[in-house]
Amino acid sequence: MDMTKNAGLEVVTIGRDSAAMSQVPRRPTSKVWEYFKRSTKRKSAVICCLCTTELAYHTSTTSMWEHLKRRHPIVTRDSREQKAKQRTLSSYLGQEMQCTPQRAAELNKRILKLIVKDMRPLSLVEGDAFIDMVEYACPGFKCPSRWWFTNQLEKTYEDTLENLKKNIKKRSSKVTLTTDAWTSIATEAYLGVTCHYIDDNWEMVSFVLCTKPLEERHTADNIALWIEEVAEKFDFSLRNDVQAIVHDNAANVVKALRILEERHGVSSLRCAGHTTQLIVNQALKHPQISRALGAARELVSYFHNSNFALLKLKAKQEQMGTPQHKLIQDVAVRWNSSFYMITRLLEQRWPVTATLSDPEVTKASKRYLDMKAEQWSLLEELQQALEPFEQATVFLSGEAYVTGSVLPPLVKGLQKSTEKTFDSAPIATFQTTVAAEIASRWKNQTSYDENENVSIFAAALDPRFRKLKFLSTDDVLKVKIKLQSLALEARPVLVKEEPEADVSHQHDAMLKPKSVLHSLLGSDEEELEDDESGREQREDAVRNELLVYFGEKPIPKDRNPLQWWKENEVRFPTLAVVAKSYLGAPATSTASERPTRSYCETGLTVTLVRNHIGAFWMRLHIGDRNKRYSAKLAVHRTYALTASCAEQCPAQMDFNRHRSCDVGGVRMYHAFELPG
Repeated sequence: MDMTKNAGLEVVTIGRDSAAMSQVPRRPTSKVWEYFKRSTKRKSAVICCLCTTELAYHTSTTSMWEHLKRRHPIVTRDSREQKAKQRTLSSYLGQEMQCTPQRAAELNKRILKLIVKDMRPLSLVEGDAFIDMVEYACPGFKCPSRWWFTNQLEKTYEDTLENLKKNIKKRSSKVTLTTDAWTSIATEAYLGVTCHYIDDNWEMVSFVLCTKPLEERHTADNIALWIEEVAEKFDFSLRNDVQAIVHDNAANVVKALRILEERHGVSSLRCAGHTTQLIVNQALKHPQISRALGAARELVSYFHNSNFALLKLKAKQEQMGTPQHKLIQDVAVRWNSSFYMITRLLEQRWPVTATLSDPEVTKASKRYLDMKAEQWSLLEELQQALEPFEQATVFLSGEAYVTGSVLPPLVKGLQKSTEKTFDSAPIATFQTTVAAEIASRWKNQTSYDENENVSIFAAALDPRFRKLKFLSTDDVLKVKIKLQSLALEARPVLVKEEPEADVSHQHDAMLKPKSVLHSLLGSDEEELEDDESGREQREDAVRNELLVYFGEKPIPKDRNPLQWWKENEVRFPTLAVVAKSYLGAPATSTASERPTRSYCETGLTVTLVRNHIGAFWMRLHIGDRNKRYSAKLAVHRTYALTASCAEQCPAQMDFNRHRSCDVGGVRMYHAFELPG
């Protein structure tokens, strides 16, 4: 190596001999050196920068690559992907790729899906945080305005409306409507109308036809007109296509259904949940029961309003080993919320009593909060008396399984439950009052009536209850005779496989001149019309179906009747047509009522966060309420009609007891299924 000085500069000349060249280490060029470094302790070793593992190094990187593949496969995958990609000009300039039109269109579709599926307000797209998130996920993307999404949402609504019309026209059975008027948290009134039927695969199908804003008086004439408008909008006839309309017991709604019955001959079915509400509330008006409920209500309210008392209660719960559940506050006009309050209070009786006895919690002036022993005993018996009605309400409120046919035998069972005797006089009076109310309000469920028999016919066509043990012998005979006539009316629907007559032969017969003798003897067509053998054969076929059907043993209560009909439709083709129309009728109008908390899309749409959405967007709320935006996952929606919060609403928990009745499942659709 020569070293000279020239003009104050040091010039180093390196010799070209091999010894000098070997002393200068080469610069590593392999990508593997991004994840390894040389060991400072051993010259022939390297250390992994990811896991600090030391490996031997002898001028080959093979062991290092193998280590990355075994221990850090994601690194090698990223390396392969980066190696496979061609470097672009933007990568050299340090600029990120802009959003392509195709990606922007797909992202707009996903944002619209987010708004629809999660029911977010349209103002979401104008939020600063949302815009920042989208721009970070896709640099260069410009989110459209809320008005653009408004137009897209309306187009989706129109597409959905047409799809619903097509689906309703495809059905082979009559539909049942449910209707109810309710008020949102924004004090806006709406009329909900839903459609229920059984499809060709014997599965329950439910559609939300409309959530109509009501800006006029809720008179009977207006309600009847609004329901007629819904039927006209979806192109079906109230007279020929609707089996029944389920509604509550409000006077204006009852009168509206009478108007529709006169105009179109449509049957009405009063909501079993609302009827139960009226029956139980009437019995709870007993003075001693009212005072006991009032004392329990005040006790629960004290713990809800005192954080210190609540903390002490938790400590007592831990000390006594009782479940750490919160007390439930009831709503005075909702009987099953009172049932949940009593049940929880009885569960927490001793922790509550111990907490109230603590002078730090309850001052001397508040000693009256602790209920008397006779009041506790009264609540225990009241809880036992109310439990059958709570079970019936939860079960009848389901939509994923048949409920209309269960109502008559369930009413009979509730009547038997009132025969149970109790020690206290108030509960005995409660039982007597409930029995009288059931006999008054549900008399058409335990006896045959010419006008109101939707549930009884449904029960007769349910193979679980075909013996009709809840009816008298005379009524059973009347039901069978009526079913025979209904089956004969439905039989022409089945006549699809008969070959059509030869048109040319008929044409020749019409052109052939008729003689006088032929006129005197009568035409062949007249002979066929007068011949009753064909009609008698049809009647015999229907009669045989009825005899075989009612002669068989009922199937177990935990079996799905729709699955049974699917398997036996070939054996009873005529009865199957009638059964498909009647078994689709729900027992309650829960589907169209104002629901509780998060159990319904409509209830989620008009909340404190979204009450600015207003009536215009509720008009867009239609579709199959049993599908969540292309999801193929059945969602059971059992509503507790009167619970005020999710904790007070054990409908989903109680559904586990009736899981066997939901074997058939529900076919899923959604209102806003975007194209593609």
